[in-house]
Amino acid sequence: MPTIANTQQAEAWNGWEGQLWADNPDYYNGMLDGFNDALFKAAAIQADDKVLDVGCGTGRTTLLAAGRASRGTALGIDLSAPMLARARADAAAQGVTNAVFEQGDAQVHPFGDGTYDVVISRGGVMFFADLVAGFTNIAHALRPGGRLAIITSVPGSPDGDYARATAALRDHMRRPSPASMGMMSMTDPDRIHQVLTDAGFTGIDMTIVEAMENLGRTAEEAAAHICAMGPVQFNLSTLDEPTIATIRKAVAEGLRPYETPTGVQLRGKVRLTTATRP
Repeated sequence: MPTIANTQQAEAWNGWEGQLWADNPDYYNGMLDGFNDALFKAAAIQADDKVLDVGCGTGRTTLLAAGRASRGTALGIDLSAPMLARARADAAAQGVTNAVFEQGDAQVHPFGDGTYDVVISRGGVMFFADLVAGFTNIAHALRPGGRLAIITSVPGSPDGDYARATAALRDHMRRPSPASMGMMSMTDPDRIHQVLTDAGFTGIDMTIVEAMENLGRTAEEAAAHICAMGPVQFNLSTLDEPTIATIRKAVAEGLRPYETPTGVQLRGKVRLTTATRP
């Protein structure tokens, strides 16, 4: 891998957590695909654009961007070799020829000044070792007038669907998993505004986007996925299997009210931020 600034995140996303995402793209995309329309409307990708997708993971948004930039290109960059392998395989299977995937740390990657028309990210920009340095590098990668559109986490409400459905996990979630460290680094809108301003962006705008998240076909399937997710699996790993099975069953019962004919649907929310390189 080229030079990286965040060795802790690189190690985590090239370990079991990165492999978990690579092996279960349908589950993770089911959680996040509901936010795609808002992201791409904000990005306003044109047919000739060059698009950079930061923290592209298994490549879902990179491939969607490539479809919109039909005469342009889309580059997905991520720390995780397992997820990038899945992204490349999906691109080949779908016959997408204008999408390229590179392993690297977007905080320090040599993108070239003014190379891209649009930068997007669906939850991949919260993990920089230095947020201002990371976004400064991204700003330099954009041409003057280039657009930034990113999705970041918002703190979960104790009365939200996910918190109610997974109440059985609450007492067990005491430690962040290695890969989840940094997940909440961009939840404060004032912090986001300051970081982007310091990085040289202007025209900063933020809005909360709500969408339905599909967690699986049944409550049991959704509970199995949730309990296998990095942060949850990390915290349950010290327990014996009968205890984990009991917790998983309780989570399934918590999810039961959210079963629909199209799967287990919970309402989620994210923050969509847009900005411009002057």
